[in-house]
Amino acid sequence: MRFTDLFVRRPVLAMVVNLVILIAGLQAIRSLSVRQYPRSDIAVVQVTTTYVGANADLVKGFITTPLERVIASADGIDYLESSSAQGASTITVHLKLNYDINAALTQIQSKVAQVRNDLPPEAEAPVIDVQTADNQFASMYIGFSSDALDQNQITDYLTRVVQPRLSAVQGVQRADILGGRTFAMRIWLKPEKMAAMGISASEVRDALASNNYLSALGSTKGSMVSVNLVANTDLQTVEEFRRLVVKENGGDIVRLGDIADVVLGAENYEQDVRFDGKSATFMGIWVLPNANSLDVIRRVRAVIPEIQARLPVGMKVGIPYDATEYISDAIREVLKTLSETLLIVILVIFLFLGSFRAVIIPIVAIPISLIGAVFLMLVAGFTINLLTLLAIVLSVGLVVDDAIVMVENVERHLRAGARPLQAALDAARELTGPIISMTITLAAVYTPVAIQGGARVLHPHAHRDPGVAAGGLRGVGVRPAADRPVLHVLAARAGAERGPERGVRGPAGLP
Repeated sequence: MRFTDLFVRRPVLAMVVNLVILIAGLQAIRSLSVRQYPRSDIAVVQVTTTYVGANADLVKGFITTPLERVIASADGIDYLESSSAQGASTITVHLKLNYDINAALTQIQSKVAQVRNDLPPEAEAPVIDVQTADNQFASMYIGFSSDALDQNQITDYLTRVVQPRLSAVQGVQRADILGGRTFAMRIWLKPEKMAAMGISASEVRDALASNNYLSALGSTKGSMVSVNLVANTDLQTVEEFRRLVVKENGGDIVRLGDIADVVLGAENYEQDVRFDGKSATFMGIWVLPNANSLDVIRRVRAVIPEIQARLPVGMKVGIPYDATEYISDAIREVLKTLSETLLIVILVIFLFLGSFRAVIIPIVAIPISLIGAVFLMLVAGFTINLLTLLAIVLSVGLVVDDAIVMVENVERHLRAGARPLQAALDAARELTGPIISMTITLAAVYTPVAIQGGARVLHPHAHRDPGVAAGGLRGVGVRPAADRPVLHVLAARAGAERGPERGVRGPAGLP
């Protein structure tokens, strides 16, 4: 007895197998994450060093060049990019394809640590960040604007209230503030007055550093009381900074307000973000790599009304960009395409076979095969994205071919006078080899893409082979069993049309 005979003679077993495939596929749909594009194995390590006050040439000579020299000796690096600007050095390390990100990050950190003491003492410690090629943009951007509040106040409110709330949403990796202006005391020096009073910029800096200082001195204890001692010269208000003594000479006191304009402003004014033509501050919502983008952004949208209700008077919130809208539209288009495909297949089968009963077979076979393929996607570690959905649409033709060929072959045996059960057995036996050969041939077409190192984004198409193979084997084994009741109906109808002289029995007479 062949493998296909087992399922044809035992329809209950066949239906149980189909139900297992259906349940596994439906559960996989709930577990798979949804993304716009497949995950990319190309990673980038960025080393950023801040050197306040230094020009680009100084940053290049004392920071960028030493760091580049040691980082270039790390393993797994494809090429380096660097830029030196006023007060900042940025080195971008592009890793080789499929290289272990953690191993590369560890080596780069150790290389940077080797020259940390050789960098200028005034420079801040280098910040090392890892980025992948598929997370250059956030999944959602939220804009905040106000006619009554300036950007400093908006940024302060977002930092204290909104950012912690959005970061706590399940599946959110981080919520970044873009275009924000953090409060800072800005001291705009007046060179002409400084020259008249004989004061240099370094003296102003030393006065600020020595008079705006926090230090823990320890504690003192008595028999009943213990007091912590703190030397607090921290300045809080604009007036306190203006009254800061910069220089004293022969009883003459020069205060900061005499040689500079002191205002409460922002750390930098190099960025200007606008939303609907107004100055605004954006927040970027980054989703965890293994999370479902649609579910995460849906939770974020559910939190926005709560945040909006607590906003200060005059502040508005809007969503200028949401990547999941495009993903949702693409998924709807794919489902629409699948529905249209199913309708066309039903129409073609009916026109050529002239039987509504034969149409039931692709109606049952196509959904179960596609849903079962989703389970294989989960096993292979894929996500639901535009390319995997495209692969599923292309696979519909394979499932349709198997269904039509099987139905037509059974119909041919029935018209030749075979009994219904024997027609199903013979049809399945005859098509076992051809369907497996066709499946392997189609799978072999995509195999070269699967073993290539530079076409990672097309691997969902290449690794569609397991799904194709499973569909082919199901076409010669499980599907005839699942479609046995339909085949019985076809056989009964054919027997009634040919008459009793053929010796064909109806469904009740089948063994």
